[in-house]
Amino acid sequence: MNLAIPLPLAGLCRLAGVSRAGYYRWCGEAPAEAEDMELSPQRRRPVAGDPDLRDAVQRLALEWPCYGSRRITRELRRQGRRVNRKRVQRLMRQDNLLCLRKRRFVVTTDSAHGLPVYPNLAREMALTGIDQLWIADITYIRLETESVYLAVVLDAYSRKVVGWALDRTLEATLTMEALRMALRRRRPAPGLVHHSDRGVQYAAGDYTDLLKANSIAISMSRSGNPYDNARCESFMKTLKYEEVYRAEYRDLADARAQIGVFLEKVYNQKRLHSALGYLPPTEFEAQLMARNMEAAAPQLVA
Repeated sequence: MNLAIPLPLAGLCRLAGVSRAGYYRWCGEAPAEAEDMELSPQRRRPVAGDPDLRDAVQRLALEWPCYGSRRITRELRRQGRRVNRKRVQRLMRQDNLLCLRKRRFVVTTDSAHGLPVYPNLAREMALTGIDQLWIADITYIRLETESVYLAVVLDAYSRKVVGWALDRTLEATLTMEALRMALRRRRPAPGLVHHSDRGVQYAAGDYTDLLKANSIAISMSRSGNPYDNARCESFMKTLKYEEVYRAEYRDLADARAQIGVFLEKVYNQKRLHSALGYLPPTEFEAQLMARNMEAAAPQLVA
């Protein structure tokens, strides 16, 4: 290579194995400010403000690699810290606490079938509570030697996972298992709407018969329009970035155990959701139930 010929920055970064953003951060990197450290280096005593903020930000970023500065700030405030988002953002930038890269997804929807399809009822709904609209979808998960499939049912209002199933098959038995779990757990009153894409698993007679037997109205996305089920698509991205891409599953049983922990213990009970005022779905539902009981109390007394 003739070094007399200047190379563009992008080429130099490729040769060095770094990104351009990383190079610019390195060029402008400044020493950490004493107020962000646990102790002042000169005086070795606690400094003003929140002395261990940087440590707290790092711990949260390691626990939640896909959290941005907004969710990190909200979690810190839930812990009782008085913190400004700009300061959190600066600390995350200095420590290179970046989110995971996005990946492409594999299509699991097969809508080329002759089964009946249903109109999109969810599109016009204005939700006011839980168990008014359930949304369902399927995604694939790659193991070491095979691919398996996850079917989920979410409550659209609270974003809570109310039913799920993981197996090697894409047949309707997978979605049936997830739906049966949701029905056992929630026991919804008549009037609930179930929304999905037009995939054969959701249009199958056994699946739609089970919905009708429980007085659940059937709603399906318009053809070729993924935005009709955007909330479920958003959940699948969260699942992939925050669990699947961070894990190495030995086999189906291991994947079922680890993903089950994420769905039940992490996503439902711990993960902050921006659409819920930065509350986990279970906590959001508990607060909603408490408000409803409080509103109904005067009527019961009367």
